[in-house]
Amino acid sequence: MAVFGFLAFALGLLGLISPGTLLGMLGFEVLDVRPAGDYTLVYMAASSMAAVNMGVYYLFAASHDYTPFFRWTVPFRLVTFAVFTTLVLTGAAPGKFFGVGLWEGLGAVITGFALWREGKLVPSRQSAEVA
Repeated sequence: MAVFGFLAFALGLLGLISPGTLLGMLGFEVLDVRPAGDYTLVYMAASSMAAVNMGVYYLFAASHDYTPFFRWTVPFRLVTFAVFTTLVLTGAAPGKFFGVGLWEGLGAVITGFALWREGKLVPSRQSAEVA
């Protein structure tokens, strides 16, 4: 979780500082001049800021071993994998963008497996009664 948090934070900062670099990494065309009405840089700033915030959430959750948060991420990251993969398969996004979906999907599977291995995938009835 901490590694994912750090990567989300770092890539979010990259997107804020150098959106063209991040666009290129994802396989999107980087334009020298953007036409009027092109809000690509606004969306890059918004999604990059969201990545920075998400990275901080993951880092805090990891530093406190907050298992409920880890559980919540598994299904939502699988949905993200499905949506991003669909964007690539339908041609709405370039092939390199599949890496983002793969990162989410593998992260969800690894997180789910780790929780299962530690016996924390499903909350125990006893801990639910204590809360």
